Amino acid sequence: MSRSDLVLADGRVLPKSLFHLSFARGGGPGGQNVNKTETKVDLRLDLTAAEAVLGVDDTARIRAVMAARLDAEGRLCVTASEHRSQFMNLQAALARMAQLLAAALVRRKPRHATRPTRGSKRRRVQGKRHRGEIKRGRGLPGSDD
Repeated sequence: MSRSDLVLADGRVLPKSLFHLSFARGGGPGGQNVNKTETKVDLRLDLTAAEAVLGVDDTARIRAVMAARLDAEGRLCVTASEHRSQFMNLQAALARMAQLLAAALVRRKPRHATRPTRGSKRRRVQGKRHRGEIKRGRGLPGSDD
């Protein structure tokens, strides 16, 4: 496992060979340094190749949840340009990628429909009655319908 391998929260490791990394001149802090150094990091994860590590179900889930972040080739894209150094932006992009993958792989607990209790029904009807009495009390004084 090298430094640029990505370790997920569940312990699985995505090797750096699954990532496509490119650098560009980015905006953000750095003054004139921004105009001459390529500090912006563009990190892309090849989801087709990642099926070997993540499995078919998890990659399908990532594709569904992160559809807006996929490029034309179906790779998950992350960019970082908030730091002055290329190394710091690479670390930020890797952290963001790990965070996105962790969020996409969270499985929601299925909700089972339940019936309202007798007490909750009674409280709901009492609340409606009380609200009606408040509204009835808003009429002009001395006018009876």
